[in-house]
Amino acid sequence: MELCLYEPMIAQNAGTLTRLCACFNIPISIIEPASFVIGCKKFKRAGMDYIDRTKIKLYDSFQLYKEINTNNRIVLLDTKATTMYYDFVFETNDCLMVGSESTGVPDGVYEECKYKVKIPMFENTRSLNVAISAAIVLSEALRQTKYFSINNMI
Repeated sequence: MELCLYEPMIAQNAGTLTRLCACFNIPISIIEPASFVIGCKKFKRAGMDYIDRTKIKLYDSFQLYKEINTNNRIVLLDTKATTMYYDFVFETNDCLMVGSESTGVPDGVYEECKYKVKIPMFENTRSLNVAISAAIVLSEALRQTKYFSINNMI
């Protein structure tokens, strides 16, 4: 399992997700360009000392990410998806990908992702914070794949 951020724009969200990945011992990939320098003050503040405990991989493009990670299913978290995250059957080698905070992913990337899930929300709401969304879905994916019990976390 891994988490992937597509062109993140807010350093604090990326730092928070890096911290989440450290706590769950999950690698995190960042598809650039990011709108901040990895390791900047805001990123470090949100990630705290957990950043050094996380395996962070940087990729120059979505295509490069796909070429290198051929064994991972990409599961895109997107408000336009039709499958609810709790109805999706996750696998241990899934990569959960979140889009940029303001624009999500471009249509071309959306179409290339075979698997898409969403979090249900009440009408007249647009979206959750990307870090909260990733945490919700990652937790469910790890629960389904019995990650917590296999890794003696509970």
